[in-house]
Order: sequence, then C-alpha cells, then structure tokens
Amino acid sequence: MTTELEPQERKRLWFELGLVAALSLGQASVYAIVRLADIATRGPISEAQAKLNTSLSPRPGFDLVYQLLDIAFTLVPVALALYLLTRDHDSRRLSTRLGTDGHRVRDLGHGLLIFVIIGIGTLGIYAGGRALGITAEVQPTNLGDHWWTIPVLILSAAKNGILEEILIFGFGAQRLRLLGHGPWTIIISLAIFRASYHLYQGIGPFIGNVAMGIIFGWYFLRRGRVMPLVWAHFIIDAVGFLAPGVLALVDFG
Repeated sequence: MTTELEPQERKRLWFELGLVAALSLGQASVYAIVRLADIATRGPISEAQAKLNTSLSPRPGFDLVYQLLDIAFTLVPVALALYLLTRDHDSRRLSTRLGTDGHRVRDLGHGLLIFVIIGIGTLGIYAGGRALGITAEVQPTNLGDHWWTIPVLILSAAKNGILEEILIFGFGAQRLRLLGHGPWTIIISLAIFRASYHLYQGIGPFIGNVAMGIIFGWYFLRRGRVMPLVWAHFIIDAVGFLAPGVLALVDFG
C-alpha cells in the first residue's frame, strides 16, 4: 500500500515512471497530440493520412539498415524498464512477476483469442470513424517492394508488441500497483495513456485504443501475465501491416 512506502521511495518510483515514459511512449503521446492539432487545423481529419512504416532512405540497402537500427533503439527503454524492475525489493524472479515464464502454448492461445476480439472491434471502429470523418486514412506500410520488406514489417510488429505491453503493464501497471492505486484506476489511466499516442490517427483510433486498453488491462490484472498481450498485439499489427487491403475494405472515406 502507499502508506508502507517511504516518501523517498515514492519519489523514486514516480521519477522512474516519468523517465521511462519520456524516453518512449510518453514522448510519442506528446507528438501525437500535437500532430492531431496540426491536422485538425488544416482541414477535415478524414482527409489526413497516417503513414506507418515509412521509408527512411531512398537507397534500399541503407533503408534496411535504418529500419533495423530504429527497431533496435526503440526497444532500449524496455531494457531500461526491466533493469529498474530488478532493483525492486521483490524476491520473485522477474519472469514470474511479468508473466513471461512457461505456459507458452496457453499464452499464444489466449493471445489469438484476444486478437480475434480486438481485431473485429478495431475494423468496426476504424470503419465508423472514417464514415463519421473523425479518423485519418491509415496507411500501414510505406516501405516499397524489397526482399526485406516482409521481415522488417514482422520485426516492427514484434517491436510494437514488446515495447507497448512490457512498458504499459510489465512496468507501468506494476509501478502504479506498488504505489497503491486500485485496479480500475490503473486500467482506465493506462488505457487513456495508450490511446493518447494513437491520436495522430484521429479520434476513432483513440476511442478504439481506450477500449483495447481496458480489455488488456483487465486481462493483465486478472491473470498477471503479459505474454498473451504481447502475442495479441504482435498478431494485430502483423495482420495490419501484411494485409493492408483489410483496411481498404472498410474505408468509407
């Protein structure tokens, strides 16, 4: 509980939360809010484009190198978060605390089930957002046609799943729980935080990611396992990146 923590310890935990956020998803949240304000003041949000997996060089060889470097350095805050977790006064193994130990087949199965639930809902919310004019046109892949395009997209999907779920639940939820916050305070606050760094895609994806965050948060606090969420997130992004035509089928813009 919060009363059991020394003031200095509470300050340290909040500082670590802020530091990790500023280096990763919190930074993305600030940029997403500014980006939404930018596109909303230019014209209708529905006329804007949200491009993912963009080329970083006109030269394919260097583009590949840049893509791999971007994926690797984006995961550095995850390493920092895991290191900070090892400094907690907790006798359990880190893999046990995060829910990454054992149960691999069950974790994958749960991840697939969550994917089905979230995937259908995501398509519906995207279609509704485009129809209402509150969602930008999402272009999930803009890398061109190279031999390395599919492997990089798969790595990018894996990176997103690891980065977001480990930082939000493996680190963020654990820290907030240690600071004494209740389950629904943690679930709602982290769901809104998750949605905030998707605002560059419009209001529709914000709403969709709040719903996704609530489902993910409820699952994590109930099961205490982050791997099914990493799997679900990876599959959602992999399908979106490798089958971009799915979005075109529901795009009423």
